Amino acid sequence: MEESILGITKLVNAGFGKPALALLGILHIHPSNSAYPIPNHIAMEFLVFVLAAVFFLWLRARLSVENPGGTQQVMELLLRNPMSLGVADLLENNVGHGAMKYLPVIGSIGLFVLFSNLISVLPGLASPTAEVSVPLGCAIVVFLYYHWSGLKKHGPVHYGKHFLGPSLALSPLMVVVETFSHLARLLSLTVRLWVNMMVSELLYGIFLGLTLALFLFVGKLNALGYALAPLPLLAPVIFIILHIFVAFVQAFVFTILPVIYLAGAVAEGH
Repeated sequence: MEESILGITKLVNAGFGKPALALLGILHIHPSNSAYPIPNHIAMEFLVFVLAAVFFLWLRARLSVENPGGTQQVMELLLRNPMSLGVADLLENNVGHGAMKYLPVIGSIGLFVLFSNLISVLPGLASPTAEVSVPLGCAIVVFLYYHWSGLKKHGPVHYGKHFLGPSLALSPLMVVVETFSHLARLLSLTVRLWVNMMVSELLYGIFLGLTLALFLFVGKLNALGYALAPLPLLAPVIFIILHIFVAFVQAFVFTILPVIYLAGAVAEGH
């Protein structure tokens, strides 16, 4: 079944479709839809980046120590909060000394996932994280980053000893076990985010359609039906709240797990 083309996808392809098609041709890659070589999830990623850049530039111009606005306070809660669940809190509690140097990358990944999850609440848009290649790309960035951080801190030899295990005799087996363990992290990060967001979007769309059908049906019954017709419209609010909840939970999971992996890679006793 061919996916429907979003309005934003048509707009992005109108501006960048021809160069993208030419580049894909050079790489001998054939898009599934040559009329729209840039698919929905890529267009949505582009939109997330643009909206995030505009939002943070707007917020930066309004930052204040003496009189912080509501938006600034909300963003500060994502960084630090009384429950110690902010990105900075997680890094300091797990990584320890020097944790703040990892904040730009970990924070950027977490915010990108959060904004990507939330954007489908807006009519006519879809979460790029509901397409498997986007969570996979984020997971690969996390995978490479925490290994690179471990290599940078400990050096290749010392960091590589972790994969050999405590016993030289068991080192061939331990290399295989550790390799599969780290690859499982890559798979786990990808599948968890992808499946949860895909199901959340699917349920949201299904129940929104059912609600509209119920609204039209009840409204045709009688005078009482007309009076009760607006009630089904409350149902989407419930699923919007549920979708937002799932979006925040999955963004949090995709933040805390990279922090834990990073903490293990840069730990002094590694």
